[in-house]
Amino acid sequence: MASVLLLWVLPCLAMVSGQPNYFPDEHWVNRYRQGFNFQCPHGEVIAAVRSYFNKDEGSDRLWTFDCQATPVGMGEPTECWWDDIQRAGMEWYSTCSKNGLVAGVQSQYFSAVLDREWQFYCCRYSRRCPYSCWMTNEVPTYYHEEGDMVVENYGYFIRGAGTTFSGVLRDRKWKYVMCRMTDFDCDFENL
Repeated sequence: MASVLLLWVLPCLAMVSGQPNYFPDEHWVNRYRQGFNFQCPHGEVIAAVRSYFNKDEGSDRLWTFDCQATPVGMGEPTECWWDDIQRAGMEWYSTCSKNGLVAGVQSQYFSAVLDREWQFYCCRYSRRCPYSCWMTNEVPTYYHEEGDMVVENYGYFIRGAGTTFSGVLRDRKWKYVMCRMTDFDCDFENL
């Protein structure tokens, strides 16, 4: 009986270990070494980010994003734009200008440095201002791990990110800038 069970279990284990990534049913927005452009539907912002690293694929990552509608009280976005490009192979810190929230991401892969450049798609809601901002822990915790970040508290929004890049390991760790937004319009830009 044990040998019959073993013959049944071994093919199942082979199928599981042969899966291409940690999130096999995930809808990735890119293929390895390919650029991508992801934008949330109008009135939504990014609320979750997932990535999977593969050294054999140019030390690149697969990426996916989930969006969430902003609270009704914030109204519709009054302006959206692509913010500054953050270059490949460098550490950087970037928040949306004009008090914007991250509603999309585009990225291009560069094989010369085995890294990507990044650009945030930002949307401003009237003249609301961010406050109570903080940075998440590093995602992933260690280079080459799967990355998974979800905005856990409704009313907090991603305003940007800071990244570290390892030239030796050819991977990047992220800290996302999380903020609340005022319930009123304000006349200043808050970083």
